[in-house]
Amino acid sequence: MTKSSIQVSHTIADIRNAIAQYKAEGKRIILVPTMGNLHEGHLELTRMARETNDVVVTSIFVNPLQFGAGEDFASYPRTLESDVAKLQSADVEMVFAPNVAELYPFEQRFTVSPNPDLSTILDGEFRPGHFEGVCTVVLKLLNITQPDAAVFGQKDYQQLMILKRMVQQFAMPTEIISAPIVRAADGLALSSRNGYLTDNERKQAPLLNQVLQGVVEDIANGLPISQAEKLALDKLTQAHWVPDYVMVRRQADLLAPVAHKKQRLVVLGAAKLGKTRLIDNIEIEGLT
Repeated sequence: MTKSSIQVSHTIADIRNAIAQYKAEGKRIILVPTMGNLHEGHLELTRMARETNDVVVTSIFVNPLQFGAGEDFASYPRTLESDVAKLQSADVEMVFAPNVAELYPFEQRFTVSPNPDLSTILDGEFRPGHFEGVCTVVLKLLNITQPDAAVFGQKDYQQLMILKRMVQQFAMPTEIISAPIVRAADGLALSSRNGYLTDNERKQAPLLNQVLQGVVEDIANGLPISQAEKLALDKLTQAHWVPDYVMVRRQADLLAPVAHKKQRLVVLGAAKLGKTRLIDNIEIEGLT
């Protein structure tokens, strides 16, 4: 496919028809779900998908079900024209960009309720209902596009785990591919919401990653996990951030680590800088 051949579909019927034509040719389909306002992190997901030489479909949809009261659904940037241009340059074959009425023609009363042990902790505690909205729209997108695989970024660590479990539990024939976090040169994890930061806040934003790195180092130096977490929260608060959490959890299930046992861990953090909520995580290998 050439860069000029990108196809933009706004309806379920159109994207299904386009995908059916590729599948009739024996092509595999890889979906990259996004909410648009694309940045280098999103484009890295499409490049990862392109490496397989399969057909890449990028969905662009700002999903109202995953936004809570007082969150930024109305103000979330809609930049479809520039997004399509970026995807065209990245050799993406198809874009699925429905509006809300197309994806939710009636009130979505059938929803996916993920395991509360996983969906009500960490981000789920501070964004109630968020993961139900994420799972519902992803299930719908997977049903519409019937991809062989779908690519999600590791920055949304909890979301990635929940979606993997959902696909497994529903025996869906889609492989969930995890893509590493893409960072700016100063360590800030790329995010569409970084665009909300003022110039001064953008200079301060790498502190979240630095604080998480500090937790990794403190634990490696023998500091108890609870103390390392508290130090991190104190550093953010002292820098005039408003932290939601900094927690060390097991990579396997996001539960608290088992004492005196070698295990793969991850440190996760979420905090507001001004009006912007940022999240990040760092995996830790083999610590006790």
